[in-house]
Amino acid sequence: MKVVITSEVGALGRTGKPSPARAWARALELTAPIVQHPDRILPAVVEELAEKFGNAPALLSDQECLTYRALADRAARYSRWAIDQGIAKGEAVCLLMPNRPEYMAIWLGVTRAGGVVALLNTNLAGPSLAHCVNIAAPRHLIVAAELVDRVTAIRQDLAGAPDIWVHGACDDAFPRIDGEVDRYAASALNVADVTRGRTVTIDDRALYIYTSGTTGLPKAANVSHGRVMQWSHWFAGLMDAAPDDRMYNCLPMYHSVGGVLATGTVLVAGGSVVIRNGFSARQFWRDVVRWDCTLVQYIGELCRYLLNADPDPHERDHRIRMCCGNGLRPEVWNGFKDRFGIPHILEFYAATEGNVSLVNVEGKPGAVGRIPPFLAHRFPAALVKYDPDTELPMRGAHGFCVRCEANEAGEAIGLVPADRSNVGARFEGYTNAEATEKKILRDVFEPGDAWFRTGDLMRRDERGYFYFVDRIGDTFRWKGENVSTSEVSEAICAFPGIREASVYGVAIPGADGRAGMAAIVSPDGLDLTAFRQHMMDRLPEYARPVFLRVRDDLEVTATFKHTKSALVRDGYDPIAVRDPIYFDDRERQAFVRLDTPLYDRIRIGALLVHR
Repeated sequence: MKVVITSEVGALGRTGKPSPARAWARALELTAPIVQHPDRILPAVVEELAEKFGNAPALLSDQECLTYRALADRAARYSRWAIDQGIAKGEAVCLLMPNRPEYMAIWLGVTRAGGVVALLNTNLAGPSLAHCVNIAAPRHLIVAAELVDRVTAIRQDLAGAPDIWVHGACDDAFPRIDGEVDRYAASALNVADVTRGRTVTIDDRALYIYTSGTTGLPKAANVSHGRVMQWSHWFAGLMDAAPDDRMYNCLPMYHSVGGVLATGTVLVAGGSVVIRNGFSARQFWRDVVRWDCTLVQYIGELCRYLLNADPDPHERDHRIRMCCGNGLRPEVWNGFKDRFGIPHILEFYAATEGNVSLVNVEGKPGAVGRIPPFLAHRFPAALVKYDPDTELPMRGAHGFCVRCEANEAGEAIGLVPADRSNVGARFEGYTNAEATEKKILRDVFEPGDAWFRTGDLMRRDERGYFYFVDRIGDTFRWKGENVSTSEVSEAICAFPGIREASVYGVAIPGADGRAGMAAIVSPDGLDLTAFRQHMMDRLPEYARPVFLRVRDDLEVTATFKHTKSALVRDGYDPIAVRDPIYFDDRERQAFVRLDTPLYDRIRIGALLVHR
């Protein structure tokens, strides 16, 4: 479908930022009605928008474009397909598909009919992919044609034998869902449809979005319709989104930011979203200018890549009025803003499953946000002193947690309220009850209270601004993704001849997050070529170890946990470490022995390890 790019409802060109007072007021105004109208969920909002904006562009890409009317119609077809397939309220459908407008039409449609859509990471393959499918326990799995081989390879490992549907042309024997849904009416569900045992409210589950949390394999976080509505309308207010806005979104749609926040925020305001499948530093500014975007959704590493890239003739030709995202480090902030002429940066902190929400409305460089006094009752958060030896918050003489002083680092926690009317403060947990309970800290400041553990260390200054310090536990961030050390260790130890593995993150100059490093014990030697292929087959690129350290043994605690502090402290310096260290050289596509010249190249940034 060809869509006229210029919106019917306004002209582009607003610049600058809303005042902090206006931003907060608008966010509160837009989110207040959510609990007052529990049957009004985002798919229903899209139907309303189709009546209001009709043929105005909603979701745009080089592959396909959908107007508001086309998006609502396409979603309705998927709703009727879900009903016809007998998908009961609360039953799961897995979706494995690269970024494209159809992606959102699918989950809007299935969730409108009461189904829960599990958004699968398109980087996953093998056991990791099978694990994520199985914990969702789907009746159906929708997979893009270009990814169908991954599903075929794990089909025998899928519990419950879900029906597999392919989207797009494919030689496989699976039925094509894009052709199947064309048989159904494009009209919105009527009263009989939505009252036949499948009335959906904001309290019902809409999505499973996967997060590695702080320990273990990926977990499926429960995301209710209320949470989807809260994210969309809250940020629509904070960003002062309007029909003349156009968001550039190259973040993965299987994540909450790329798939819900960036899209929902602008759609509920009547604007449009440009969807690109993956980030490209070379094409970024050309895309932004070509599509005449006014907003950009980022993660911090994306901004660093752009700042480190060669000058682009289009990098200041844009009409961006605001960039919104998280993870923008202090050393990148001003350089990014100044070089590319960005009027305002809206940095925030949040987690898919968490209830700690911080927003830097004022644009203070380096801060992840603050909680204004008038919102403290709605988003109660605290920093408590943390004991790295026990991996738990410290307790004082009376058994309660100890609050941090100003500028003292501690774990960020958020109060889990008994009153569920506060949608933004809910903790909805995971599909696994045990994993949910592990994230709750009880008897924190008084008997019987419950707080959500973020797993993040932060500090707060005298003015109330929060600053991210580091992840804690067994997870580190690399390339904008959380990497579970236990998942990586399990994949490594599945390779023949490797007896033990301890995985951790190490800092690399000029890169956000920490690169993966693994200390391994392989008594009979190691075939590095075969091992590298093994990693490529089992793990997404961001989770594969960048460095290998081969040891005779690994130190463990009395409870047989690997002690990592010394390994992290040693790092990957070949002079300081006697053990052989190998570096995954992406240019040579091989693990190579790390020597001093190669180490020096990495340290000065001559080798782009973080790309």
